[in-house]
Amino acid sequence: MPQLNKGGKFVFGLSLIHDNLTVQFPTQALKEYRVLNDNKIIIFTGSKVTGGFCVTTYSLLSTSKLSHILHECPQLKNQSIPQGTLITYKGRQYTWLVVKENGSIQFTPQLLEQLHLNVGNELLCIRSSDIAFTMGAKGPLLEKAHNYSGNIDRY
Repeated sequence: MPQLNKGGKFVFGLSLIHDNLTVQFPTQALKEYRVLNDNKIIIFTGSKVTGGFCVTTYSLLSTSKLSHILHECPQLKNQSIPQGTLITYKGRQYTWLVVKENGSIQFTPQLLEQLHLNVGNELLCIRSSDIAFTMGAKGPLLEKAHNYSGNIDRY
């Protein structure tokens, strides 16, 4: 998968929010972030520009400089909140989800609405940092992806 412009963010592909409320993560993102090493991930709200959500794993977050999120949100760390229930911490919302063996996740209608997403939305999977990737729902990168003349993997 390319950089859409020279020196720009690397993108893994486009993922559709299917009628059954599932989203398939691109294979390369699953491997790079070792998402399938555990069956649970943490998602949190994306930026105002990109929207959507960011994806990390417990192991990546717990060994990063952002590990304080887990220490200060024990209900997220211990999964003592129901799956898909958002909690707010320092301006972002976080929850945990189970990842299926095929690398997909299942939304509830409520979670989809809270993330301002809809069935049929295409999400651009973007390498964000060494601990998370973004599933962007809007903004200039998504527009560039839709206008890109090369091959973009679709999931």
